[in-house]
Amino acid sequence: MHRVKQNGKEIKDIESKLQVISTLNGYESDIEFLIELLDMEEDESSLVELHEKMKSFDTYLEENTISTLLNGEYDDNGAILSIHAGAGGTEAQDWANMLFRMYSRFCEKNGYSIEILDEIIGDEAGIKSVTFLVTGDKAYGYFKAEAGVHRLVRISPFDASKRRHTSFASLEVVPEIDEDTSDIDISPDDIRVDTYRSSGAGGQHINKTDSAIRITHFPTGIVVTCQNERSQIQNREMAFKILKGKLLAIREEERAKNLKEIKGEVKKIEWGSQIRSYVFCPYTLVKDHRTGFENTNVSAVMDGDIKPFILDYLKKSL
Repeated sequence: MHRVKQNGKEIKDIESKLQVISTLNGYESDIEFLIELLDMEEDESSLVELHEKMKSFDTYLEENTISTLLNGEYDDNGAILSIHAGAGGTEAQDWANMLFRMYSRFCEKNGYSIEILDEIIGDEAGIKSVTFLVTGDKAYGYFKAEAGVHRLVRISPFDASKRRHTSFASLEVVPEIDEDTSDIDISPDDIRVDTYRSSGAGGQHINKTDSAIRITHFPTGIVVTCQNERSQIQNREMAFKILKGKLLAIREEERAKNLKEIKGEVKKIEWGSQIRSYVFCPYTLVKDHRTGFENTNVSAVMDGDIKPFILDYLKKSL
């Protein structure tokens, strides 16, 4: 079974590379044609079209150059993302929900699929935490660039006095581990598995049975939960997959002395620890503090336009 899956993945990778070559050849033909037109007769519309085509070509080439360089052991894997609201109650929980929407919109626009694995709804609004699986082309390779603390500055919609608030939420990213190839061994003596009633979506049957799973790993103190699958068995399988991803991150830290490569920097969810700031007031700006990359169009970023941030980070770190 594993070999069949591996063959399927290799075929998909080859097809993807052939598509890139075909697209680059298409750019080459279009650019040569426009240059020939300009050689015969200078035409302003053709010149504008040539500039636009060159700009599009440069962007496409950069994206696929970075994709080629994403050759880490887990870069091709799916990514398991966990968003946690920082201190601050409703403000932080609403911000966590805004981040989840941002990543959902990014996935929607870029061909990634999302599956919510666990979610804890906020007391008044937003979410306390959400864990979701992202699958698609080099999902972990790209999304690992987003791991860290994200800071929001805005006029609070929950404050009657309309004061400016600062909120924090953290994003943890670990690779999805293939059960058939994982060498992460978990001793039954090292864990406790609890079942409880799901509080998330999933229909009447799920919400009436103890289908949710919580796994506590004693040696590390890691706790993972999963409640959004259709059955207890599926929730258990996914919870173990998440746990293995987290244990893998720890192992890579110990081996390479650099947790940043596999999981992103682990920082407290507070002032001064953020990787990126999203400022809605008194001006509009999204700034990545690791690279200096900025975008003043906050609305576009919150609607999923985060690829430039990801590419700039990867370009400078690869």
